[in-house]
Amino acid sequence: MPREKSADRLDRSPIHLLHRASQRASDVFQEEIDGDLTPRQFAILLTVAQNEGLSQTHLVTRTGIDRSTLADVIRRMLKKGLLQRRRTREDARAYAVRLTDEGWRVLKAAEPLARRADEKILAVLSNSERDRFVKGLTEIVRALESQNDTDTDPSSF
Repeated sequence: MPREKSADRLDRSPIHLLHRASQRASDVFQEEIDGDLTPRQFAILLTVAQNEGLSQTHLVTRTGIDRSTLADVIRRMLKKGLLQRRRTREDARAYAVRLTDEGWRVLKAAEPLARRADEKILAVLSNSERDRFVKGLTEIVRALESQNDTDTDPSSF
């Protein structure tokens, strides 16, 4: 049996292909937004807008952005005046995050551009493939998150 070429193996690697797709999707997003808002910042703005007062811990869960990266991104968004945060009543160590007026303005301006970026990305697929693609990505994310939750659950040891 002939040995598979490294390039062929790489071109069939889900990890590599998802990473490349993510890079290109970020490029498309940046081209559409034409500003200094990143896909992660947009995800945070949108999630906070839909869940005013959400704690940073819950933002990690909702966005999938790891805790240290999220804290860094939020710090930068606070400096830009897009977010404000306050200690929660329930836990004095936790912060509740809200959009500022500027955050709402930036989100409203970015939403149609982000939709256009999504449409541009999905336009390379047929209509029937688009739904399957999004469902497939959703299944991968949910399954791997569920597997990760089980791996980190102390009761599973």
